[in-house]
Amino acid sequence: MVEQELVVEWRHIGRDIENTCERCGETGRAVMDVVEEIRPILEEEGITVRVVETPLENAAIGESNSILFNGMPLEDLIEGMEVTSTPCASCACITGQDDATCRAVEYDGERYESTPPELIARAVLKALGLE
Repeated sequence: MVEQELVVEWRHIGRDIENTCERCGETGRAVMDVVEEIRPILEEEGITVRVVETPLENAAIGESNSILFNGMPLEDLIEGMEVTSTPCASCACITGQDDATCRAVEYDGERYESTPPELIARAVLKALGLE
């Protein structure tokens, strides 16, 4: 069996999951929950999963609240998903920018300010070529 690795990178402003904006924190917790749920199943298939948390400088707020799977952004893995940004009071508090906006995604007619677990799980399958 060939060993395969899935690297899930979560990017956010702030020092860590406890010190980031509210929506980035929700996305981060969803990433951790999904990975913990699927890790045993993937490991049985010879796929190791590694989560990388990348804190960003305030100037990189446009990249905040993003998830990459083996370097590929979530929105490139889920067909029909669009990235947008919406005002974020939580980011404004962290960055000191009154008009701060944070990444959000639009999919299937819905806007998500934090990424739902089901879309994260779907992206994992796509990244591994299982869907």
